[in-house]
Amino acid sequence: MKFEVADAAGTERFARQLAGLLRAGDLVILSGELGAGKTTFTQSLGAALGVRPGIISPTFVLVRIHPSLVEGPDLVHVDAYRLASAGEIDDIDLENTMDTAVTVVEWGEDRVEHLSDSYLLIRLERPALAPGSDSNLGPDSEEDSEPRTIELTAVGPRWAGLDLEAIRLRNENPLG
Repeated sequence: MKFEVADAAGTERFARQLAGLLRAGDLVILSGELGAGKTTFTQSLGAALGVRPGIISPTFVLVRIHPSLVEGPDLVHVDAYRLASAGEIDDIDLENTMDTAVTVVEWGEDRVEHLSDSYLLIRLERPALAPGSDSNLGPDSEEDSEPRTIELTAVGPRWAGLDLEAIRLRNENPLG
């Protein structure tokens, strides 16, 4: 299902609502161009899960663990951009934390699906960053008022019967 949100705050609301459905063992795969909002999404998700603040992109360390402050699951935040194969993913040993944490993998599409039989794939798009757009926005733009599209794909038995209404935003417009 696709959701259109009006701005960065809509992405943050979506992440907070999604957090209410997550539990230890869940894998969330984030996809989108540079500047699409993957880290912002993860920051909002982490805040809603009640993990230690200070979520930043783990681009150079690959993995950051944010412990829960509220007796919930930890958040394991992974940046798979520099990882080219399933073997490199396996080398960072995510299996050790997957049962006790919510694992969020930026740039994870087509890289980490083998880690779980169930996962959520979330594609984030900022149309102003799309090739051929008329916008002067760059990937590092701080523009918060532009629309975004969030595409959610639920895979596997954990998400069978997922109630998308539970995460529907007040201001979103489902595209299908």
